[in-house]
Amino acid sequence: MKKSIYLFAIALIAITYEMNAQYTEVINSNRPGASYSAFAVGKNVFQIEGGLYYERWDHSWLRTKSNRYAMDVVLRYGLLFEQLELIYDGQFTHAKVTDNTGYNAEYYNLNNFTKNTIGIKYLIYDPFKNPDKNKPDLYSWKANNHLQWKNLIPAIAVYAGINLNFGDNPFYPEDPNFSPKVMVATQHHLTPNWVFVMNFAYDKFTSDTPMFSYVMTLTHALRDPRYTIFVEHQGFQSDYYSDGIFRMGAARLFNKDFQLDASFGINIKDTPARFFGAIGASYRLDFHKDSQKNKDNFTDQDREFIKDAKKKRKNTNPFEELED
Repeated sequence: MKKSIYLFAIALIAITYEMNAQYTEVINSNRPGASYSAFAVGKNVFQIEGGLYYERWDHSWLRTKSNRYAMDVVLRYGLLFEQLELIYDGQFTHAKVTDNTGYNAEYYNLNNFTKNTIGIKYLIYDPFKNPDKNKPDLYSWKANNHLQWKNLIPAIAVYAGINLNFGDNPFYPEDPNFSPKVMVATQHHLTPNWVFVMNFAYDKFTSDTPMFSYVMTLTHALRDPRYTIFVEHQGFQSDYYSDGIFRMGAARLFNKDFQLDASFGINIKDTPARFFGAIGASYRLDFHKDSQKNKDNFTDQDREFIKDAKKKRKNTNPFEELED
């Protein structure tokens, strides 16, 4: 099994190397966590990530309870060049609220967007950009599958977006129609099986209630790399709402363009106390073509290296039965 994973890692690195460290042969989804990857989907790749969401919301101080049902959708498109990505991130929520502040309980519904943002993300630093410094050691499984000092250097991306808040939104009644969001995303490939992503965001900073938030996501690919698990911590700090959230979940890759996922989480306070779960899927339409310039940069030794890795992958590829 170690040999199989080792050879698959070699092939994956070689293919990433061939595509200039941006486009990957297998779908690169941000689900089921809340963080954004530092890497883009690749030029001319359109990707949709979405799912169904349920949350139980109990506020001890306001004496309200609500069941929230939501639909998430994220649209990602790689445009102009490999490092740039256009992102729409939306969530429409229906909440059934029970208000116990009066003598008799009152019941009412709330409907609107709880997330509605469009923005761009750009990779400004890629530690894997120089392929000569990142080739795997063909003679050492240990060297390729254990933490190395160079793996502590992250890929770094920046994001800028606009929150859209139209109509009488009962979830954000005081928010302006437009407010900015900026973010820095980092991504560490600690080993072939472990990835650590961090996001630091400053949101709605032109409004009366600006918010700082962060997300830390640790993802692990299992022995069968079609399966991944993750744990995540997310924090919020503003005058309107502060909290800490913990999530965990798993994803299953069915082919190189399609993934299913599930997750659940809780928060750390009771104003409100939150418990939530989600199921979802990610799918991409892949129109990516590698540039002739990148192909011309390969030496004969480089081409032989990639050819050898692909040959080994063909014999040991865990996705082989899915691709037929």
